[in-house]
Amino acid sequence: MAGRGIKDRVAIVGMGCTRFGEHWDKSLEDLMVEAAYEAYASAGVEPKDIQAYWFGTCNSGFCGITLSGPLKIQYKPVTRVENFCATGTDAFRNACYAVASGAYDIVLAIGAEKLKDSGYSGLVIPHLLDDGMKPNYSAPAAFSLLAPAYFKKYGLDEKQGKEVLARIAWKNHKNGALNPRAQFRQEVSMEQILKSPVVAAPLGIMDCSGVADGAAAAVIVRAEDAHKYTDKPVYVKALSIACGPGHGSMHQDYDFTTIRETVHAARDAYQQAGITEPRRQISMAEVHDCFTPTELVIYEDLGFSERGQAWRDVLDGVFDLDGQLPVNPDGGLKSFGHPIGASGLRMLFEMFLQLRGEAGPRQIKDPVLGLTHNLGGFPWQSVASVCIVGRELG
Repeated sequence: MAGRGIKDRVAIVGMGCTRFGEHWDKSLEDLMVEAAYEAYASAGVEPKDIQAYWFGTCNSGFCGITLSGPLKIQYKPVTRVENFCATGTDAFRNACYAVASGAYDIVLAIGAEKLKDSGYSGLVIPHLLDDGMKPNYSAPAAFSLLAPAYFKKYGLDEKQGKEVLARIAWKNHKNGALNPRAQFRQEVSMEQILKSPVVAAPLGIMDCSGVADGAAAAVIVRAEDAHKYTDKPVYVKALSIACGPGHGSMHQDYDFTTIRETVHAARDAYQQAGITEPRRQISMAEVHDCFTPTELVIYEDLGFSERGQAWRDVLDGVFDLDGQLPVNPDGGLKSFGHPIGASGLRMLFEMFLQLRGEAGPRQIKDPVLGLTHNLGGFPWQSVASVCIVGRELG
């Protein structure tokens, strides 16, 4: 059952985002301060104006004190949020609900993660109380299961399937080369992607996103107050989170050509926003391209492509920057890396720029609605988020 949602009741009036990458010379605190103060300046407010904070981080901190110290927050509420790779979007979701409820007039949502100097590799995450000797899936191995399942179901041989996946990586790196805040700003040829060393067959290293440090933040107010702060507010249309029960770990015939949590989150978000034809109505999207087959499956789970047709749409350029429905115009996780708690708000930052016409050389022509999507966990059990924002009320 879908939620009623808070369509057009709150707006983003300012955002900030650090460059994502290897920040050996900066601490988590430095990154949070940089993102927050850029967001304050963007909204034309001062720190004293913010009434409450929502702070998303997965591995880089614990309670609200992680944020209150660096930002010199004077005895105001700080809520720490963690929801795996949907952490940043969930911090934003809860901040929006607090404003929509009338509890606060102006709040800040911020996501931050410092991973590069923590030793986090993005591979196997041992369970608590685990000595690390038990077999486990790395993230590339888990998401590699999507590729052969998709190839078999829709009749692609491995060579053809690999070319489709490589086309997705090629697109995202091409977009990221235009973005000064991306970690990797270099176009990569199809040949380089296809010949990259295998990590988890059939995925090569260029099918995988990297690890990074980064932070992003948003100032949120009631929609009726938005023009007090900016002439170009971005309105929240829908916020949805879906957590799965883990059916895929219990059924041998589980369908790995779809991730059900994304389907449920999208269905809920579309109902909240009044979206009935996502491919036609959504102007652009930032999706969780942790691995190339993930993005391929997301196209169909979000209704951007018919079942079994996403691979053709990829090859036809539908999701390219100048295509019918640009996906990951900022370069995605492939170009930014994935500082877990920050990624959701980084995606919203791109929607904020695009909807205000401020995205520079990667600006999409006349966007009206933008969608962001995060996916954390494994294909057989995950948490998925979908957020829809727009430049106009109604």
